[in-house]
Amino acid sequence: MSTDLRDSRPPLPASPAAAAASTPAAARVPVPAATAELHDLVIDWFGEHARDLPWRRPDAGAWSVMVSEFMLQQTPVVRVLPVHAEWLARWPRPADLARESPGEAVRAWGRLGYPRRALRLHAAATAIAHQHGGEVPHSHSELLALPGVGEYTAAAVASFAYGRRHIVLDTNVRRVFARLVTGVEYPPNATTAAERRTATALLPADEGTAAQWAAATMELGALLCTARSPQCGACPVAARCAWRLAGSPPHEGPARRGQTYAGTDRQVRGRLLAVLRASTDPVPQAALDAVWHEPVQRARALDGLVEDGLVEPLADGVYRLPA
Repeated sequence: MSTDLRDSRPPLPASPAAAAASTPAAARVPVPAATAELHDLVIDWFGEHARDLPWRRPDAGAWSVMVSEFMLQQTPVVRVLPVHAEWLARWPRPADLARESPGEAVRAWGRLGYPRRALRLHAAATAIAHQHGGEVPHSHSELLALPGVGEYTAAAVASFAYGRRHIVLDTNVRRVFARLVTGVEYPPNATTAAERRTATALLPADEGTAAQWAAATMELGALLCTARSPQCGACPVAARCAWRLAGSPPHEGPARRGQTYAGTDRQVRGRLLAVLRASTDPVPQAALDAVWHEPVQRARALDGLVEDGLVEPLADGVYRLPA
């Protein structure tokens, strides 16, 4: 789903009675005693060590969870926290955001990066306001039908906001399962059917416990079972970890490299958007030309922003955020 920057997730969910079972009975598997022990160990650890994050608090609500899920994609928690707080203060309900222009969502997104997420969140809020009475839907299928919501986000919101039973596989969870069950240091680059089978086999049968397990395994991957410096000595399931028991063999796949930013089209796009966000009036071409010295790359980046719907060209060579 994303890089390891997506290092946290929402809340201890509602009780099992909060909703009907959302995983078909045919997909459920018996939970062996050893697996039940894993559930207890990880969930107990989570209860003691989970970070106090706003979207995890009892009064957070489903909209707070959804906003966090969009913002945390490829962005670390420390950067998300202030923007999430500002967003919820300005738009405490989906309908509040839906009444604003998409450009205001892009403006408020600030420097979180990947600003198309702001447009997708605005589109989802508009659909929630118009089709669901302003309330974030409970069911996975209805969530998945919202603009900009994929399989992971639908499962995460249903699980974390409503206590539904779903496998929730982000990079952190996939890494935990790769090491704990499969005995390899890193999961494959893309989620596989085998990983889904493993996640399903490990999923507790009880809805409330399943949602807690989803949040707890995600936090375990974020805080202890990290990509570069796993803290095996503090891990609640280290004694059962297949990778550690095998001697922590190094990953034999290709080396993982950090994403470059300086000098890329992404950097140019960010600078162009910064100028547009800072102005409530349309911005002339000359002001945009001043942000980057290389004209071909600058024009390519601006064209990409227009194509993505993040910028609107107007007459006489001026530009604005989408209305």
